Amino acid sequence: MPSPRAPEGRRARLPRSARLLSQAQFDRVYKQGRKLVAPGVVAWALPSGTAGSRLGLSVSRKVGGAIQRNRVKRVLREAFRQIETPPDPPLDLVLVARPGRAPQTLADARDTLQLLLRRWQPPAGR
Repeated sequence: MPSPRAPEGRRARLPRSARLLSQAQFDRVYKQGRKLVAPGVVAWALPSGTAGSRLGLSVSRKVGGAIQRNRVKRVLREAFRQIETPPDPPLDLVLVARPGRAPQTLADARDTLQLLLRRWQPPAGR
């Protein structure tokens, strides 16, 4: 009998190729990327130079306990996975959740991510 939380078959996941994994990747986006601000989230965006956009998350203990932090990461990851029109060119995107204002629901996370992507303007001359 399948668990009530998991859909039939495998759960949809954000593939490894769509995640920023190393500190060097995060540092590159922080140093060279453009800062974008939305309610509950600060983002740094940089054209990725890869086939698809990649996501990195930073959720500090100030956001809450482990359960709250993991929920924020889960909803932000899922909102990123469900983007209907991916940015062109593909982006490396680092999202930093703000304490007390981080999105708690998938709908909030989707709205926040769409707002950030609308504000994104590719840097001129790059």
